[in-house]
Amino acid sequence: MQIAGLRLDDRDLAILNILQTEGRITKAALAERVNLSPTPCWERLKRLEQAGLIESYEARLSLKAFSPVTIVFMEAELDSHKAEDFDRFEAAMADYPEIVECWAVGGGIDYVLRILTRDIDSYQRLVDRLLEAKIGLRRYFSYVVTKPVKHQTALPLDLLTADLAD
Repeated sequence: MQIAGLRLDDRDLAILNILQTEGRITKAALAERVNLSPTPCWERLKRLEQAGLIESYEARLSLKAFSPVTIVFMEAELDSHKAEDFDRFEAAMADYPEIVECWAVGGGIDYVLRILTRDIDSYQRLVDRLLEAKIGLRRYFSYVVTKPVKHQTALPLDLLTADLAD
């Protein structure tokens, strides 16, 4: 199958699947798991990285260890919908470390943000700063997370590649 201009086989997909959940696996252990010797496995890994299929290697931290933490999803609507308004809002997102994710979306709102703060009071102070920043925020809707139900960072490669099989 072709992905990102690269021909992938089952071993390439196995490497990607393993790395999604075991990013610190040694090269030797990875090679053993995909039934390759270390050098060919390393060459495949480099090829996957160079093709842009692997963006980064990261540690997933436990929010429980940093308690208390409040997670809020915010829907944001802008005053105006000109390109420069979207650009201004999107550039401003980098200035707020509490905003850990921001997606432009279609439909009745413009953006969905995932925000991490210590508590609701900290969240409200962030909202006040956003409103005062003149970044075009017209209105917002807040959704406080009461408990995590599912959080998965690994992509379902079998579903994403199902229609790509040669």
